[in-house]
Amino acid sequence: MKKMSIPKSLIGAALAPILFSSVITAQAAMQSGVDDEKPLVNKIEAYAVDDRGIVSRNTTGLCWRTGYWTPAMAIPECDPELFKKPEVAVAPPPPPAAPRKVTFSADALFDFDKATLKAEGIRSLDEFASGIQTISYDRIHVDGYADRIGSDDYNKRLSFRRAQAVKAHLVSRGISAEKISIDGKGEADPVTGNTCDGIRVSKQLKQCLAPDRRVEIETFGMQQ
Repeated sequence: MKKMSIPKSLIGAALAPILFSSVITAQAAMQSGVDDEKPLVNKIEAYAVDDRGIVSRNTTGLCWRTGYWTPAMAIPECDPELFKKPEVAVAPPPPPAAPRKVTFSADALFDFDKATLKAEGIRSLDEFASGIQTISYDRIHVDGYADRIGSDDYNKRLSFRRAQAVKAHLVSRGISAEKISIDGKGEADPVTGNTCDGIRVSKQLKQCLAPDRRVEIETFGMQQ
């Protein structure tokens, strides 16, 4: 039997496409591997690492940067300040509310020339105390006033005693005594001005000066 002899040129021609395809595949695989490792290479280039691949630090705990380091290559473990979230502006608190002043007629709270609360006055102060219990406030100030009938010294003492009576009642309704301050203004700051001038001391003058006999309660630092 005769052996067939295949020319070497034909063998080479047959194997060439296979070898070329293998080279292309290997190159593609190598290129893919390089691409996958790029983030790791960047981090190693940005910071010095030890034999275990851990970023080296100095004696103060700071990471050693290499000459290739850029902010884009930073990692949170080494440069946390570059990863801080922007601070959200906090709106300032609203300004405190303006003081609220409530004026009570002294004639409704007290009998003329007296400092003992009447039943009508107690009801009025109870309503005030109930309303203020539902809000937050810093303090309360009570001013007592009198008319100009009588001496200035007497009227100051009378107006102060009336302010004391109002405070005592508010405290009895649960309002802290430490939050209440009082003063007796006497005949200062008359509401009537000079409208009662020329009227002689009489029932008519007492009636004319009634608005001056009053108690003012002012509440500060109110918040709903």
